[in-house]
Amino acid sequence: MENVYTFENNADIPTSQPPRYAGFWMRFWAYLLDLLVVGSIDRLIVYPLFRLFDLSIDKTTMFSPIAIATVVVFYGYFVLMTKSFQQTIGKMVFGLKVVTINDEPFTWVTVLFREVIGKFIAKFILFIGFLFVAFSEKKQGLHDQIADTTVIHE
Repeated sequence: MENVYTFENNADIPTSQPPRYAGFWMRFWAYLLDLLVVGSIDRLIVYPLFRLFDLSIDKTTMFSPIAIATVVVFYGYFVLMTKSFQQTIGKMVFGLKVVTINDEPFTWVTVLFREVIGKFIAKFILFIGFLFVAFSEKKQGLHDQIADTTVIHE
């Protein structure tokens, strides 16, 4: 015998589940994996290019060419991956995704505020801005709060 379900009104139709926010440790492991990816890009592409063009790889000053290239790769990775896919490789592996609080599409302004300005501020205050994830209702770090974003499980 086949079960047939009818719905009298829309109230009987199942609604989507609320988002499952990603906690501190899940995001921490994804970030460590991203650091491995960025470090690999740096060592496998940037350093060989500097050697190929006989440029100095001395990082004794903060504004040396190799230090600037490393910073560009670091922020470029996070900005481009988040803007293009709403996730980095680390977040992909752990099934996480960055979303806006209002469910609006990602704009360049949102991504830049989250990945560059927000994370710079979060790191500047001794990484305390990242600990906000452990204590906020929607598991938002300071950088998420600045950009009105959060990270959820897919």
